[in-house]
Amino acid sequence: MGETKTKQKRQLKGVVVSDKMQKTIVVEVKRLKFHPKYRKSYWVLKKFKVHSNKNEYHVGDKVIIEATRPLSKDKRWRVCD
Repeated sequence: MGETKTKQKRQLKGVVVSDKMQKTIVVEVKRLKFHPKYRKSYWVLKKFKVHSNKNEYHVGDKVIIEATRPLSKDKRWRVCD
């Protein structure tokens, strides 16, 4: 009766492309998109600044990130543990 529903946060998979900042990594997310008219598939790349509290991720690591409240001007994502 007293069940509370928690909303699932948006999660993405990507690869770390930069770890030069303190407590922040840059993750590149790659997704496949189709052109509406020509039906050709092509890759779309997007980079996200992600909060990483322990600095344990380095370039080339595969990570799962999830949306969170704004942590700074650019950071709206954190690493899922």
